[in-house]
Amino acid sequence: MLLAPHPALNQVLGIMLGVALALGDMANAWQERHLPSVRTTTPAKVVPAGAGPDARAARRSDPATRDRDLIVAAQTGNTMAIQSLLADGASLKARDAEGRTALIAALYAHMGAAARLLIQAGADVNLQDNVQNSAFLLAAAQGDAETVRLALSHGANLRATNADGDTALIPAARRGYVEVVNELVKAGVPVNATNNLGLTALIEAVALGDGSDKYEKTVQLLLDGGADPNLPDRGGITPMRHARQRGFHGIGALLFKARGH
Repeated sequence: MLLAPHPALNQVLGIMLGVALALGDMANAWQERHLPSVRTTTPAKVVPAGAGPDARAARRSDPATRDRDLIVAAQTGNTMAIQSLLADGASLKARDAEGRTALIAALYAHMGAAARLLIQAGADVNLQDNVQNSAFLLAAAQGDAETVRLALSHGANLRATNADGDTALIPAARRGYVEVVNELVKAGVPVNATNNLGLTALIEAVALGDGSDKYEKTVQLLLDGGADPNLPDRGGITPMRHARQRGFHGIGALLFKARGH
């Protein structure tokens, strides 16, 4: 049997319900005033700096920014960024604090693909940085035959030297870069030029190489290109004497055949 609710109990329940509703209204009012972030709204999308639609417009209006970005893109080998920056008007002649253009910066970082893209876009292969390195000289010194060929086809200065007096041929011979030496000799880079230490490409190949097959090929290319087998260093030591002192019999035979002594 169901019991009828007591009038006093109904009164208590009514009071409790009223208090609960009042507290709820107070909580909602406080929340709206002090905690707006808890409202069920879609959060704003965070756009990284430089990634929004306004970034490119800002870059276009600031030559210094786009020129700096081009050098950074070249250093990191970012060919897509290079193309975008060039389209936005970045200068191929802009330089950093070391006097490096984007092309020179790319080669210091061994970014050959980026360097070739810049050359094809019109970058000057003969501009030199603060230590007189050009893109052409750097490519040769690094053994980058593909970039050397491209630089030659874009008017590379065959007589260019850096602060050490090195032509493109001297460091290439020193390191036994056979393919690069071949390209440079064929192009007409002076084979008997000396650097600030009085060393020719031939002397560096003999005195600073290891006498291996690649150095024998390098020596032969230099001799075929007109290198003087008897042109000594400042100490009066000829390539032949260097070869004998180091026990390089193969190179010695090549020099002897070329009438070296």
